[in-house]
Amino acid sequence: MRRLKYSELKKLLRKAGCHLEHEGANHEIWISKKTGQMFPVSRHNTQEVPSGTLKSIKQAAGLD
Repeated sequence: MRRLKYSELKKLLRKAGCHLEHEGANHEIWISKKTGQMFPVSRHNTQEVPSGTLKSIKQAAGLD
């Protein structure tokens, strides 16, 4: 699996129908229309997403 930056991940989430629900203290809180789940996404847009974090976010978003 190719490593993604947080900015690239957010583009994928938008294409999948997810949207930013609100800004948390340290993270953005996103929600998936497909799964109904809310999940945190870091604001560090230029950093690569760790593989475990990416897997967890994709699962919550219904991308896997």
